[in-house]
Amino acid sequence: MTDAKICGVKTPEALEAAITGGARWIGLVLHPKSPRNMPLETAVALADMARGRVSVVVLMVDPADDRLAEVLHAVGPDLLQLHGDETPERVAAIRATFDVRIIKAVGVRTEADVKAALRYLKPGEIADILLLDAKAPPGADIPGGHGVPFDWTILSAVPVDTPYMLAGGLTPGNVREAILKTGAPYVDVSSGVETGPGEKSPELIERFLLAVKTAKQSL
Repeated sequence: MTDAKICGVKTPEALEAAITGGARWIGLVLHPKSPRNMPLETAVALADMARGRVSVVVLMVDPADDRLAEVLHAVGPDLLQLHGDETPERVAAIRATFDVRIIKAVGVRTEADVKAALRYLKPGEIADILLLDAKAPPGADIPGGHGVPFDWTILSAVPVDTPYMLAGGLTPGNVREAILKTGAPYVDVSSGVETGPGEKSPELIERFLLAVKTAKQSL
């Protein structure tokens, strides 16, 4: 069965919908330019509500070490998602310094992009999970969460049994097709379960997770 991450959770209602619906991870965004950004205190409160019930992921973009230390100490996430221009060397250094499991997000448009992204994936040393998202449009203020899908056929370049998340433009209406076409072990959604930028809908979260859960039942 495919596991799901609900990213950009900002409220207890969205958190409860994700947990009740069977999400494996919830994502807390700490990036000032994102409409899903929140104060550190809110992230701490939501993480405390989630702990032991669902895995907590904190999303940051090109963070400095002092900010990383502050956030990781306060929130205590299960994983750190790096969604910026971090190099494999930087990701490895963060992992070694802070002893945290890492999801590395990479924007892709072509098979060559996918193959290049694989250099980040080295569980225990660099990233444990690769998140493949659509490349951000030119001039975009944020690196992800634009709600734009990419050509899923390029994922044929991903080796079998690779721990990766499929992201980018997924919705309750298309996630079943995405899973069946790609065989992705994990899927990630943010804007696809929102009624407006950063406004999560518990109903859409429920529908998305039900679609994920039942995607392969007819096979």
